[in-house]
Amino acid sequence: MTDFDHNAIDEVLQSRVRIAIVAFLASAGEVDFSVIRDAIRTTDGNASVHLRKLEEAGYVTAEKRFVQRKPQTRYALTDRGRKALLDHVAHLEALLSPAKSSREKRK
Repeated sequence: MTDFDHNAIDEVLQSRVRIAIVAFLASAGEVDFSVIRDAIRTTDGNASVHLRKLEEAGYVTAEKRFVQRKPQTRYALTDRGRKALLDHVAHLEALLSPAKSSREKRK
């Protein structure tokens, strides 16, 4: 039987903004804060809060530096973050699998 327990779903990835950030970083590699913000179409404050939460969970790393005297923060997905994303997608697929099977049986 499929595990429909809501506790089995990664709470960190339940935010639309956080899942968008993790999915974007999975293909983008290491990128500047503004690139992430623009890609997911959110505000500086919103992106910042969600990136901090992902960093606290160990899903992203942040590298702060100065470029031409301006602060720059670059983010990258960690191995833990990549695994969390893949596990999350696999869990959602497992949840949908019984529904798909029952639809196919009715055809």
